[in-house]
Amino acid sequence: GIMPVDYPLTINAVSGYSGGGRQMIEAFEAGDAPAFELYGLTLEHKHLPEMQRYCRLERRPIFVPSVGNYRQGMLVSVPLHLSTLNGGPVASDLRAVLEKRYAGSDHVSVRSDADTPATIEPEGPNETNRLELSVHGNDRHAQAVLVARLDNLGKGA
Repeated sequence: GIMPVDYPLTINAVSGYSGGGRQMIEAFEAGDAPAFELYGLTLEHKHLPEMQRYCRLERRPIFVPSVGNYRQGMLVSVPLHLSTLNGGPVASDLRAVLEKRYAGSDHVSVRSDADTPATIEPEGPNETNRLELSVHGNDRHAQAVLVARLDNLGKGA
């Protein structure tokens, strides 16, 4: 694959407060919570083992989850240095890999280059089981960011 098994993967995610359970929901809805906060900073998040397993990584990824002051929706971003990936791909190569992998999927869509927005808000797919993927790249700097947008309360979140 494009990503070496020992790649030092970093995953950043922000989700709505509804995924944090009753106490978090009550705090946000009462106005007693911050606009945004990071959590899981011990780097022991419960989803790390499955991320490592499904990405087939030898090295444990760094996962930085966060919660925003909105009820539901989620953005997951994965920054990449393209020069460290197998084959030295450009952003369009990453998009092509995702398009091939998810071709025909009922729930996963990959935005085309022309349809990739400069900004992304988290609430678009709410109340659905849709997962929207986009690739944001700067080939001149050999950098890209993969972004997934989904409903944090949806099936498979």
